Amino acid sequence: MSEWLLRGDFASAPLNIPAMVLGLLLAFMGGHLIAWIYMITHTGLSYSRSFVGSLVVIPTVVAMVMMVLSNNLVTAFGLMAVFAIVRFRNILRDTLDTTYVLSVIVIGMAAGTMKFATAVSGCLLISFIMLYLWYTAFGSRLRYDMIINLHWSRPVAELPQLKQLLHRHSLKTVCASQRSNEGYEGTDLSYRILLRNTDRMDDLLTELRTLAGVSRLTGLKAEEESEI
Repeated sequence: MSEWLLRGDFASAPLNIPAMVLGLLLAFMGGHLIAWIYMITHTGLSYSRSFVGSLVVIPTVVAMVMMVLSNNLVTAFGLMAVFAIVRFRNILRDTLDTTYVLSVIVIGMAAGTMKFATAVSGCLLISFIMLYLWYTAFGSRLRYDMIINLHWSRPVAELPQLKQLLHRHSLKTVCASQRSNEGYEGTDLSYRILLRNTDRMDDLLTELRTLAGVSRLTGLKAEEESEI
């Protein structure tokens, strides 16, 4: 079995197993780095976890395409024809769905051009990547656990007392908005909070209700940012 895998490519050029595995792994790690950078730097209005996953998978698929082509002009034209069929006859709304289609096309081309070892190795690695993305929920973001809106009737100079209570329950607290209107007593505040212990969310709300100066308190549990 191992002999068949090592000598299973009946293409014009001999198979270099270490170079093939290194190329696929480097493509995977490069896609991972780009995906991490995208997650950290993303500031747009919409965020798609499936797009982040596609950034990880696509480089590996493209690396496999280049291995399958291997300076073969006929194979290159065949690849263009197959992609044209998929592009004009199917509308894929999810970017990860497109990656799945591209993956199976390349694996089929590798098998069709008798690059069996490349097809097996690429299929196993891409399958591992897909399972990894699903199992780890890679690309999901949870910036905070809850959103708190309240009215502060005491002077703004006494806000540190409120902040001290919030910091006691949280790892990170961000004041998203602070609004005071002329002729209107008090200040409307909105906080984004990353809790130390998510099970103590009710305890935080209870302490806030007993704090002098807090009224119109509402707390919302934040959901992970998979699709926004």
